Amino acid sequence: MKNAAIAPIGPDQPEVGEAELRERIAAFVRTRVIPAEPVLDAGGGEAAAALAELRAAARAAGLWALPLPAELGGGGLSFRAYAALAEAEGASDHGPAALGSAALLDVTMLSRHGSPRVREKYLEGLVSGGLRSCYAMTEPGLPGTAPLLTRTRAEARTDGNWLVSGRKWFTSGAADADLVTVLARTGGTAPDRDGLALFVVPTGSPGFRVVRELPVLGATGQYEIELDRVLVPADHLLGTGGDTLAIAGERLALGRTLRCLRWLGQAQRAFDLMCERAATHGGSRGPLAGHQLVQQHVFDALLALRTTRPLVHEAVALIAAGEDARTEVGLAKVAAARMLQRVTDSAIQVHGAAGLGPDTALPSLFRGGRAARILDGPDELHITSVAARVLRGYGPGNTSPIRG
Repeated sequence: MKNAAIAPIGPDQPEVGEAELRERIAAFVRTRVIPAEPVLDAGGGEAAAALAELRAAARAAGLWALPLPAELGGGGLSFRAYAALAEAEGASDHGPAALGSAALLDVTMLSRHGSPRVREKYLEGLVSGGLRSCYAMTEPGLPGTAPLLTRTRAEARTDGNWLVSGRKWFTSGAADADLVTVLARTGGTAPDRDGLALFVVPTGSPGFRVVRELPVLGATGQYEIELDRVLVPADHLLGTGGDTLAIAGERLALGRTLRCLRWLGQAQRAFDLMCERAATHGGSRGPLAGHQLVQQHVFDALLALRTTRPLVHEAVALIAAGEDARTEVGLAKVAAARMLQRVTDSAIQVHGAAGLGPDTALPSLFRGGRAARILDGPDELHITSVAARVLRGYGPGNTSPIRG
């Protein structure tokens, strides 16, 4: 598929090959997004203005919202086709937002499970970038991997609407969001599987507030939010009972795989910085590239990248085919998180003190690698769940092992 034609990326532009489009995205991220990272990382008004400028440039370049539905203003690429580009786009944490694909999770979820009114009211704005959304599941004092324990409650009113109350944290992008999808309990008690629901909550509703920002190892973008009897229309309910966990699981599988693709892009960026440093710097003993221990760092980092990439794309293929990908997503998520941390650590080591300072992206990439081992479920969760699933295939009554 490397040179196959894919969907047009603009109304007046011809079809282009995957390799060419990937290079155009990589060039945009390299020349436009990465230079803007210091401003974007700082947040505030200057960051908003810089992001708006990048989005306008992405539209002008025909690179806007490539994996989002064409009928809503996106590029119309399938998930399988977009996966070949997501690594280049994700080389910067800000790439998906600048290029309009950051809404993919919410657009997919609302397209599949939202009511007609929700789809009509929000989807076009999410694709255009005029609306922003976020997802709130984790709560203070509770493990984020245990949604059945959620304390947030939704009380049904006689008119069919709902009052939602509770507190969530580590909600990405909540301060700038127009919508937040909230997991709440409508009945029963923890850990009942029934009685859970997902609500689409406009953040401008009375009773919604951002409590505080939660910097992650110094990085911005995560928030704690509170809902105090927030009125939610009846048709803003996405799922109840067994549907809720299925919708959440579907979103998590797609979200984790997208993260893995973007972590590959960030690790490749760290690898390139390491190799450039080794090839252009040296000391009294000659060029760094001639040192065997530096060569060991390069080899180990390349091995980590090359062995992780197929795992991630195996998960992509299963998700794109609508098949059970839980084992493959778990393997890819742990492998990609470890890989990003390992590659950036090697790159920092080869840079020496320069790798710890503000003149390269390595501190930010390393921070992302460490956080990756907890985001969307810690390593331990995926290790135990994948191992248990695989071992069931060897139990009594199974005549041969089965794929996870």
